[in-house]
Amino acid sequence: MRIVILENIRSLHNVGAIFRTADGAGWDKVYLTGYTGCPPDRRIEKVSLGAEEFLPWEHVDSAENLCKKMKKEGFQIIALEQSNHSENIFTTKCEEENIVLILGNEVDGVSEEILSICDQHLEIPMHGKKTSLNVSVAAGIALFALEKN
Repeated sequence: MRIVILENIRSLHNVGAIFRTADGAGWDKVYLTGYTGCPPDRRIEKVSLGAEEFLPWEHVDSAENLCKKMKKEGFQIIALEQSNHSENIFTTKCEEENIVLILGNEVDGVSEEILSICDQHLEIPMHGKKTSLNVSVAAGIALFALEKN
């Protein structure tokens, strides 16, 4: 099973885009945590084109508690985040069948509490002057890259 956790995503357009991309990449469920906005909302629906209607989703308050629970259930917990421990998403193999991909806030990224729980930190190598991508763009790259591994 492949699950996406959105931790405190501010933009409902990003939420909608991630729903649509997760569906397109064949992921199984989306968890919306913290203050991440939830359907029904026209801003999510405008971008998701209805993906939230058939891709299972759930809102939980604490991403940290959810990650701990998923880890106990045998999921590999992966953060998409630049850190001292992050590995290139294109050269790192993910052999596990059950994975959770965590995407963090547009400004602050994945929280330190969550990063400490993760089994792995993956990053998208950046070649320009900017060192990050919009969270929905990064999600699209990661969701398809991990599906191929």
